[in-house]
Amino acid sequence: MTSTAITGIGELTTNDDELGDLTDAALVLDGDRIVWAGPAAAAPAADHAIDVAGRAVLPGWVDSHTHLLFAGDRTAEFTARMNGEPYAAGGIAVTVDATRAAADDELTATLRRHVAEATAHGTTCLETKTGYGLTVADELRAARIAAAEVDEVTFLGAHLVPPGQDADDYVDLVSGDMLDAVADHVGWCDVFCERGAFDAEQSRRVLRAAADRGLGLRVHGNQLGPGPGVRLAVELGAASVDHCTHLEPDDIAALAGSGTVATLLPACDLSTRQPLPPARELLDAGATVALASNCNPGSSYTSSMAFCVTTAVLQMRMTVPEAIRAATLGGARALRRDTGDGAVGVLRPGARADVHVLDAPSTSWLAYRPGVPLTHAVWRAGTRTR
Repeated sequence: MTSTAITGIGELTTNDDELGDLTDAALVLDGDRIVWAGPAAAAPAADHAIDVAGRAVLPGWVDSHTHLLFAGDRTAEFTARMNGEPYAAGGIAVTVDATRAAADDELTATLRRHVAEATAHGTTCLETKTGYGLTVADELRAARIAAAEVDEVTFLGAHLVPPGQDADDYVDLVSGDMLDAVADHVGWCDVFCERGAFDAEQSRRVLRAAADRGLGLRVHGNQLGPGPGVRLAVELGAASVDHCTHLEPDDIAALAGSGTVATLLPACDLSTRQPLPPARELLDAGATVALASNCNPGSSYTSSMAFCVTTAVLQMRMTVPEAIRAATLGGARALRRDTGDGAVGVLRPGARADVHVLDAPSTSWLAYRPGVPLTHAVWRAGTRTR
């Protein structure tokens, strides 16, 4: 393997408690791993060196919540929402119809386009979900296609009850034949525990069935109003509960006392004209917070993690270091990929060589220059992609 030294780093964000944040720093990559990080003056020799001329370097974004595998367009729904119509879970059915009708190569091409778009702007680890098929055959197809293209795949058969079906009968299908069909292609199971989708008991049935098959658990919860999603996620030891827009004090306390990550999706809240989630209260209580894009065609059609970070700083009262950490290490923790060999969201020896170089001297520029593209270079698993 050929080693590469990244030198001339003006500001290095490592997310490693021992290394801390460094100035005048360097990294050495060898294969798909980081093998050294520290002061530039102490850097070991490498086969090649790239001087980034005082730019800021941070881990690649870890986007732990997306819905990238779909067909069709929901611009009309977005336009109607901007004209005052409320967001409701039922709009998912429009994408379900289009996705079922699409050919495999069309779905694959769209997914690859979204992945390339995200990677070009610094995202190096991606999760995506099924959930726009809602039949055994279509959910299996989505899981199979996604598993070939992204880091983590989540089964979301419990996204919506298909029109005309009984909710409990559909939960039986999701928890049985559908889960059996997709289990070899996914690592996670999610459920939309929300009014208009699945109630607490239906959600619990799906998640327990998934846990029995060895899958990790995730929950869509507390998006459209207060509800049982957070409490259910904590009760079942889910890795993450996502949205967290409407939280009661007991929800915040439960998250702070658990290993469940609160994954916040501010681009979605802006697009649906919902309140932004209480990031400051979660952080002050000691909860682990992640930021993710929720890229999907209906409620958050952006793959820009930088936009999410900017929003978190300017509108959610997070500091820049808190937002950066949430969009990198927080996402890694939500995917249980923050420790051990090949960890993501962190720059330390043994971690996966996912490196994001900004065309800026400081990560503060992500909020200081909102909307300005700042990605200068990206390495994913040691391969330069930009």
